[in-house]
Amino acid sequence: MLTQRRVEIFKAIVSEFIQTAEPVGSKYLIEKYKWNYSSATVRNEMSVLEELGLLEKTHTSSGRIPSTKGYQFYTQHLMEKSSNDKMEMVLQEVFKTRSDKVEDALQQSVDILSQMTNLTSAVLGPEGKKQRLQDIRIVEIDEKQALVIFETDHDHRESKVFNLKPPVTMNDLVKYVGILNDRLIGTNINEIVVKMESLRPILQVSVLQYEQLFEAFASCFVKFASDRMYFSGKDNLLDQPEFSDINKVRQLMIMLEDSALWRDLINDKNVIAIQTGTHTQTHWIDDVAVVTAKIHLSEDQDSHQLMVVGPSRMEYSKVVSLVEYITQMIEEVYGNK
Repeated sequence: MLTQRRVEIFKAIVSEFIQTAEPVGSKYLIEKYKWNYSSATVRNEMSVLEELGLLEKTHTSSGRIPSTKGYQFYTQHLMEKSSNDKMEMVLQEVFKTRSDKVEDALQQSVDILSQMTNLTSAVLGPEGKKQRLQDIRIVEIDEKQALVIFETDHDHRESKVFNLKPPVTMNDLVKYVGILNDRLIGTNINEIVVKMESLRPILQVSVLQYEQLFEAFASCFVKFASDRMYFSGKDNLLDQPEFSDINKVRQLMIMLEDSALWRDLINDKNVIAIQTGTHTQTHWIDDVAVVTAKIHLSEDQDSHQLMVVGPSRMEYSKVVSLVEYITQMIEEVYGNK
């Protein structure tokens, strides 16, 4: 049973451990919080909290730390809402100078978010199952270089600089793009490479050096169709004592590069996750916590996924509030386009 005193002690332990990353003992709590309880009373209450699964005892100290179940209980029932006026003012400036591309605003927000939380932030782009190719454009840089821009009907753009080496010419590139625009506009992004294969006979007749361009464009479309993920503040994880083990850091860095893994992880019903805000959910995997929010821009578009990744010992009230604010701002500014 959770009495008011046990909740008070538990809340204090969570707060102290988040700030110090050190196990919390009864004597320290009594001295800092000026409680009238005896050390024996506080130790007994901590033992009960441990039996309830909310606290854990480390091997190196007599103090306690919150368990994953404890963090879950804390974020669901005890976490207080916080606001950060400085962060909100910075974000308001980002959205005041509104970019035409929501991806630019998302990346700026992620950069700011990682700086303000000292954690790793990311945005995972929509899967692209519903996106269709709308246009391919060429911007000539000089005789040997051209920027090719791919755009979908969901206002998503990708670009690639083509370095034209003999015998491939600018004329070859223009003809090639013209055929793709004639034959592929309206095609689902995930089906473009397959459909390009059926165009080989036409490309072979029309473009002398079609094979080199075919391979280059195919790789572009494969990248375009894959999940798009932008990270900021990866090095921030190195500052966290939980990740002092180089092997653990290396494993986490590999995970960060795998967008499919994060999408599966977020949707995995076996991973502990609770609703921690209007938009946000928090997920726990071992000693890693991930605060996520889906950003819905319109009914016919897949959602973006905003994420903050860090140790389970993160400042939840601050992180959740900032992710909530960014999500709300982006949906207000860029929604229903």
